[in-house]
Amino acid sequence: MTGSGLNRRALGALALGGAAAGLSGCAPRHETDLTPKVRQFPKDFVWGVATAAFQTEGSQTADGRGPSIWDVFERIPGRIKNGDTAADATDSYRRYQDDVDLIAGASLNAYRFSMSWSRILPSGQGQVNAAGLDHYSRLVDALLAKGITPYATLFHWDLPQGLQDKGGWANRDTALRLADYARAVVDKIGDRLKNYIILNEAAVHTVFGHVLGEHAPGLKDAALLGPVTHHMNLGQGLAIQALRATRSDLAVGTTMALQPCRPAGGPLAFWNRLASDGLDEIWNLAWLDPLFKGTYPKAMDEPLKGVVRDGDMKITRQLVDFLGVNYYAPAYVRLDLAAPSKIAAAPAPSDAEQDAFGRHIDPSGLFEVLNRVRREYGAPKMLVTENGCSDPFSSGPALLDDTFRIKYLRRHLEAVLAAREAGCDIRGYFEWTLIDNFEWDLGYTSKFGLTTMEAASGRRIPKASYGWYKALAQSGILPSSP
Repeated sequence: MTGSGLNRRALGALALGGAAAGLSGCAPRHETDLTPKVRQFPKDFVWGVATAAFQTEGSQTADGRGPSIWDVFERIPGRIKNGDTAADATDSYRRYQDDVDLIAGASLNAYRFSMSWSRILPSGQGQVNAAGLDHYSRLVDALLAKGITPYATLFHWDLPQGLQDKGGWANRDTALRLADYARAVVDKIGDRLKNYIILNEAAVHTVFGHVLGEHAPGLKDAALLGPVTHHMNLGQGLAIQALRATRSDLAVGTTMALQPCRPAGGPLAFWNRLASDGLDEIWNLAWLDPLFKGTYPKAMDEPLKGVVRDGDMKITRQLVDFLGVNYYAPAYVRLDLAAPSKIAAAPAPSDAEQDAFGRHIDPSGLFEVLNRVRREYGAPKMLVTENGCSDPFSSGPALLDDTFRIKYLRRHLEAVLAAREAGCDIRGYFEWTLIDNFEWDLGYTSKFGLTTMEAASGRRIPKASYGWYKALAQSGILPSSP
C-alpha cells in the first residue's frame, strides 16, 4: 500500500497550526446500509491493480537511475522493519512482462503504476535519462499489446535526492521541477500513455515524511506542514497545466488518501471532535479544497503564513478528468491531553468491526468519503485507485488461502456500488496490490498482494484472491459471499 494511513499506527502528535477547527468538518460515525440493490457493475467499469515504482522495481542503479529519498532513508539503521531494502523488491524493472502477463491473466483492463522520477531525471532536473524513460515506454507498449490501459502516477513519494538536497518540497522550486518532469514524460510517450495521476497520497508524504519522520525524507518539523503542503499542491497544478499544454487528448487526475476523521468518545468527546475536525482539514481538505475550490481550510492559516504567493491559488485550482481515491479505514482522533494544541490517534470503538486478525475494517468509511466528494466538490468522476488488505504483519510466508482478503474486497466493493447508487460517478477500482512487495517502513512484513513471490526464483504465485478478482472482472457481478 502506498501509505500506512492514520488508522494503522499511532499518529504521534500533530499540531493544529494554532487554529481551532469549527464543528462542521467530518461527519460523525453513522450506520449506512451498504447492501447494493444491484450487484452488477457496468460493462465499461475499469478493473485494475495498483503498484509503485520504488516498491516493486528493484534495479536501483540500473541504466543511469539516480538515488531517491527512499534509497537514502532505507539505509539508515532502524528505519525499515528487519533492515529490509527495496534493492530487489519484486524485480519488476526486469520482469515487467511477467507482471503484465499476470494482469492480463486476471482479465483486468487497467494497470496503475508509478514512474521513478530519478530514473527519468537522475538529479530531479536537467537532462533526461533516455534509458530510464525507454523502460516506461516499453512497459506502456507491453500493456497496450495485452489490451490493458496504463495509468501512470508521476510522483509516488520517491523524490530525487538531488532535489531533496536543495530543500525538497519545502523549496518552491521543486514545484517547477515537477512540471518539467511531467513534460519530459508526455513528450516521449504521450502519444500512447493517455492517463496521468500527478500525486499519490500527498497528505501521507507530507505528514509522515516531514512532520512525524516515519517515512522518507525522515524529517520531524511541524513548521514544514505549510510549505510542503502548498508546494505539492502548486506543483500539481503546474504539472496539470504542463500536460494539457503539451497534448489535448489526455485524461489527467490525481490521487488522495481520504479518510473519515472520527472523534474518540468518552468525557472529552466535544474536544475530541474539535481535534478530529482539525485533522480533517489538514489531512483531507488541505488537498481537496485547493484543487476544486482554490482555497485552503481554516486550520492551514497559520502553517501557510508567508508561503502562498499572489496567483498561486489559481494554479492549484485545476479541472481534472478524475479524482483518484485511496481508502483503507477511518482515522479515530483524540485531543492530546499532554499538549492540548495537538491531536493524536485513538483506537477504534470497541464495537467496531474487526477482521479475523483483530484489525478494524469499515467499508462505510469508503462510502462516506466518496459521497462527500460528490456532495461538496461538484460530483467529479472518481476512481478508487487503492483499496486492499494485508496479511497479518509477519516475516513468514504469505497466506495463499486468503479468504479474509476476499471478504474485505467484497465488502468494500459493496460500498462502491452503494455509492454509485447514491449518485457518485465512480468509473473504476484498482486493488492494492499485484504482488507482495516492499511496503515502505514495514519492509516485507506487510503483504497486500493478489500474488506472492518466491524469493529464490522470482516466480509469482497466485493466491485465492487472484482467482476471485479475476472472476469478478470477467463477469462484473459481485458475489454475495467469498
